[in-house]
Amino acid sequence: MLFGVFAIHSPESCPLNNSTSRKIFLTMETKIKSNMKKFQILKIIGFYMSVLEHEWIIILDAKNAHDIEQLCIAVGISSMSTVKIVPMNEFSKTVQKLKSQK
Repeated sequence: MLFGVFAIHSPESCPLNNSTSRKIFLTMETKIKSNMKKFQILKIIGFYMSVLEHEWIIILDAKNAHDIEQLCIAVGISSMSTVKIVPMNEFSKTVQKLKSQK
């Protein structure tokens, strides 16, 4: 199942401005990858950020949102950001579903 992980932090807790956040940020990718099996993350689809918006968007293929929540705690994302986990669907699959409901 696809999930969007939307993480927003303040300018004060931004890795550009905060040394503690910077340390967490620089190890985040390694920690995510090393914890994928533990938290049933099947695949990282994408990891994007808007530096000036202070927002990250991670698209994950995972078993459930509760495991993603635990991953965000374990790797430190939740220590500097407010996190929203949203189930997502691929556009093409949604179109197929709508066409089949005729």
